[in-house]
Amino acid sequence: MPMQSRRMNFMRRISLRVCAALILACCGFAGLALAQEPAVHDRIYAVAHVDILPTSVPAGTKLVQEYVAESRKDKGAVRIEAYAQISRLNHLTLVEVWQNQKAYDEHVAAEHTRQFHQQLDPILGSPFDERLHQILE
Repeated sequence: MPMQSRRMNFMRRISLRVCAALILACCGFAGLALAQEPAVHDRIYAVAHVDILPTSVPAGTKLVQEYVAESRKDKGAVRIEAYAQISRLNHLTLVEVWQNQKAYDEHVAAEHTRQFHQQLDPILGSPFDERLHQILE
């Protein structure tokens, strides 16, 4: 093997190692930054199971979709999504992430939230089941 080819192979190997080290370092710093972000520890995660009467699926689904759209506008809303169970479309799950307890409390007190619960209550097949969580880290 000519000397120039060996030198090129050596340079390629060093370049690959440097790139790999930089990628690993960047990933480590990103994880460290996320772990040290204090706001993440203040977040409130609300998970609600909504069981709509089978005869009211279209109306109930529309109510949930409107609620999600309005709630996303609330101050302190980080993420709000609604899911329908594939095998039972009348079983919905709401997943909400709020910046902190204050933001969540203001959302609960908001007029659109109270109206949502009033309109949803008559078409529920079981009680509205909402549970609050916080991150374990």
